[in-house]
Amino acid sequence: MNRTRKALMIGIALAASACVLGGALRRPFQEFHTPDVVYVGTPYDVVSAMLRMARIKKDDLVYDLGCGDGRMVVLAAKKYGCRGMGFDIDPERVSASRENLRRNGVEALVKIVRADLMTLDFREADVLSLYLLPEINEKLVPQFEKLKPGSRLVFHDYGLEGFKPDKTLHVISNEDNMGHTLYLYTTPLQPISDPADANGAIRSSPVSRHE
Repeated sequence: MNRTRKALMIGIALAASACVLGGALRRPFQEFHTPDVVYVGTPYDVVSAMLRMARIKKDDLVYDLGCGDGRMVVLAAKKYGCRGMGFDIDPERVSASRENLRRNGVEALVKIVRADLMTLDFREADVLSLYLLPEINEKLVPQFEKLKPGSRLVFHDYGLEGFKPDKTLHVISNEDNMGHTLYLYTTPLQPISDPADANGAIRSSPVSRHE
């Protein structure tokens, strides 16, 4: 690829990312508070299980809310060739994520933004991944309810209280030898009207250790 064509392609990718970013941020300037959650990285085999569970496709736009070191959106871009955006309020995590993009050569597909999740507009996303506390998940419900129909939300360890997941998956990670529970929801979200439905998710066997 000659230098002129390469520069043109990079320019197009950056312009597309700018459009997506413009849709994600509700306001151009914001004050940042300290992080609400202590960062704990999701094991890579659990990240892979979350991406499979969300049925990622190449034309998807994946948002990772509280992206940490960016491993979710980096792996999604490398494995599926899809676009991604990671959001984190912690400047150290943002720097680590951007370095992870650079090391893995996915800067044309993935962007990392420092942002308060409560200020974001998620409507451009096809897939959202989250590893947040239940009370934060609950506060984000009004934003989730604006997602287009068919958007997929995959949660690690803490689901969305009051809504019925399409699927619940129990995973034993090879990395930490611990059990992890994943929850998949598809929009429009389905409120739980009958208490008996609270445990009505599809339950699967643990992921085998060689995956």
